[in-house]
Amino acid sequence: QVQLVESGGGLVQAGGSLRLSCAASGRTFSSYAMGWFRQAPGKEREFVAGISSSGASTDYADSVKGRFTISRDNAKNTMYLQMNSLKPEDTAVYSCAAAAGFGTRAVFTTTRPYDYWGPGAQVTVSS
Repeated sequence: QVQLVESGGGLVQAGGSLRLSCAASGRTFSSYAMGWFRQAPGKEREFVAGISSSGASTDYADSVKGRFTISRDNAKNTMYLQMNSLKPEDTAVYSCAAAAGFGTRAVFTTTRPYDYWGPGAQVTVSS
């Protein structure tokens, strides 16, 4: 089992940057595919970015491609989401998630494969 905690959220002006971190407990972090999702008020949770357990493969939602970068440091049991050129429509609660039991290159863009979720971090982008 793994526990996830996000940090790094906050309030930023449009065009600014933030870096989210997702710290994981346990010694098996390197075996989990990881992902970031977000949920804005009144909207469904949506995929933002995903990364394989090895870090070799990544995938992004079209809305964040070229602006966001997902990465992980397995030695530190931590995943990151660097968010640049932020827009007001990026405002949401961002959650990290972990999926166990897949190959080292698997990346998942839907919620179903993910077993564990963090509580979320608020990101607010003002215009």
